[in-house]
Amino acid sequence: MILVTGGAGYIGSHCVLRLLRDGKDVVVFDSLELGHQEIIDRLSKLDRPGKLIAFRKGDLKEPEDIEAVFSEFDIDAVVHFAAYSQVAESMRDPQKYYYNNVYGTLNLLKAMMSADVKRIVFSSTAATYGEPEYVPIDEGHPQKPINPYGNTKLMVERIMDDYDRAYGLRSVRLRYFNVVGADPAGNVGEWHEPETHLVPNVLKSKLGDGKEFSLFGTDYPTRDGTCVRDYIDIEDLIEAHMLALDYLMKGGATDYFNLGTNDGSTVREVFSVCEDVVGSKIPLRECARRPGDPATLVADNAKAKRVLGWAPKKTLKDSVTTAWAWERSRQD
Repeated sequence: MILVTGGAGYIGSHCVLRLLRDGKDVVVFDSLELGHQEIIDRLSKLDRPGKLIAFRKGDLKEPEDIEAVFSEFDIDAVVHFAAYSQVAESMRDPQKYYYNNVYGTLNLLKAMMSADVKRIVFSSTAATYGEPEYVPIDEGHPQKPINPYGNTKLMVERIMDDYDRAYGLRSVRLRYFNVVGADPAGNVGEWHEPETHLVPNVLKSKLGDGKEFSLFGTDYPTRDGTCVRDYIDIEDLIEAHMLALDYLMKGGATDYFNLGTNDGSTVREVFSVCEDVVGSKIPLRECARRPGDPATLVADNAKAKRVLGWAPKKTLKDSVTTAWAWERSRQD
């Protein structure tokens, strides 16, 4: 049985869906502060080989909430998504991020140790690298976060190293770049309040809310003057989680991997793909650069390919197509 923390959120819900499709039994733990009860209701009604055994509403900052889950269920491994993840908010309110992301994870790890559960896949981030010293970024790149969000994720990675050395708790940390797309069957998709990610915000500007899409920075040293980012489809990302889980279940050692495509798209290129998918022009307003936005962030994913046997398969157009279908279904 697999415990998924944050399983009512964007990436967590796709992980739950994939586990169920693979015949795994799943327990979801989520506070519903950022996740959605509607997603849990939808997942619980799906006819899949695996079973959503239970949903437990709780907060990792309350140790008794997560301890109760391990007392109630026989958990084999954990996939840990629950965290705050907005960079700008972390700059305004770092205490919120350290308390939730670090203290909450410590409570989870303590509960795992008490229940003798010693396998965890952790949702980390490329934000642990900070300003790129070279691209593409491999796992040997210095980790120098430039915001509290990145700091919290790096702290958890360091904590997991110590728990491995001291207690034998094995972890795989997956450092995401930019995640896009939705379940092709429309069961789950991206749903943030507020939405801060590029693709859904471009698509939302086409759905009658009257907003123009704001493009920040047109004078970067890139092929068209806009930022380059590495966009990975949500299904490819979740495939890496399944491989990481299998790796740990078979006795694999603690390790960390970049999840990206080894390629990048400019903001203008993403915008063009969005227009192609929706079939018409999207309102656009060009703005000055935002402080702290690097010109290029692209992953070197060779290690994940070599060790986990993972490789992304979906194109950016595939991802935008499923994201557009999801946004329209939410409007309906």
